[in-house]
Amino acid sequence: MGKTLAEKILGYKSPGARVGDIIVVDLDLVFAQDTTGPLVIKQFQEGDFKAIAKPQRAIIFLDHAAPSPSRELSNDHVLLRRFAKETGCSIFRVGDGICHQLVAEYFANSGDVIVGSDSHTVTAGALAAFATGMGSSDTAVALALSKTWLRVPESFLITLKGTFSKGVTGKDLILYLIGQIGADGATYKALEFGGKALAHITMSQRLTIANMAVEAGAKVGLFPSDEVTQDFLIAQGRGKNYKPIYPDADADYERVISLNLSKLEPMVSLPHTVDNVLPVGEVKGVKIQQVFIGTCTNGRLEDLATAAGILQCKKVHSGVRLLVAPASRQVLMQAIEVGYIQSLIEAGAVILPPGCAACLGLHQGVLGDGEVCLSTANRNFKGRMGNPEAMIYLASPATAAASAITGVITDPREVM
Repeated sequence: MGKTLAEKILGYKSPGARVGDIIVVDLDLVFAQDTTGPLVIKQFQEGDFKAIAKPQRAIIFLDHAAPSPSRELSNDHVLLRRFAKETGCSIFRVGDGICHQLVAEYFANSGDVIVGSDSHTVTAGALAAFATGMGSSDTAVALALSKTWLRVPESFLITLKGTFSKGVTGKDLILYLIGQIGADGATYKALEFGGKALAHITMSQRLTIANMAVEAGAKVGLFPSDEVTQDFLIAQGRGKNYKPIYPDADADYERVISLNLSKLEPMVSLPHTVDNVLPVGEVKGVKIQQVFIGTCTNGRLEDLATAAGILQCKKVHSGVRLLVAPASRQVLMQAIEVGYIQSLIEAGAVILPPGCAACLGLHQGVLGDGEVCLSTANRNFKGRMGNPEAMIYLASPATAAASAITGVITDPREVM
């Protein structure tokens, strides 16, 4: 019997690994960010570990509270900077961007095994890396040993055919899929994406899709390593690290789901669960006060290009705040160079520094009581953006930009 992508990747570290096996694997990267990092350090110290096993493969990111909005969080940053200096691990500064975007830009390679103290570590699965989030205790041990244990997960194969219609993107695909599977329908499974349509799905879209695999409970979201992967790695200066990785034709999957991209519509996730999904046509007209474009899900250059294209020569509705947060410094600089930032500012957008910004409700966009935000983020749980009396809808950058113009949730095809 052939191997799935999950079995193939983990097999590089643990030869012969098959579904259900408990294995110990060497890690290519371990990271923490500034909201989980302090607890990781506490667990590291309480475990009486003396040093990080491989400092060159350990990173701390200052991204969730960047810049810090409070004394307490600033003190956490001080702690993290001190830990990085003492242990020799790398640290990315405030304004460099979101950990998951930076991992994709600078570190993740096909066949890597990556763990981070953040559930959206799964984003790097777009590059055929087995990347998954872990709790603070497990991350502390991973730092100390540069190893971790895993159970090789069963896999769902998501077979894709067709091409996206105008106004439909990878965000709509993953929202639709989560709506079909449910928020816990793929718990500890690998969501593996395949099919002829992959050749037309950009790396930016793959990163979006992999990022939200965890919203269906998945352990990882994986794409094969193909020409799209190779082109991305070459563009990021890591072309020598490319290696093709595909599942075997006779691999055994727990479930197979076939989707025709041509039949998808723009989708919206309604409060207060990600799997509460409907086509935008059944939601349009809902009044909004804030639109947020960014996050590790949809803060890449392609996303800003989509928003800028829709908003060019138009104005944000007078009753709407449009916040835009590029996912990294690289994205921001590229968006400035090609004019996307200028178009967004001229339309009335507020440009935030690269980082998580309003996503988790610490600062830079906390909602008022009764307010509604249409966000390109990955979660809309009650209180997620800092106020349990507010409501969050999730959608693509295209739907978000179109809605920012009209002041109500809008089908992007009506304004494109």
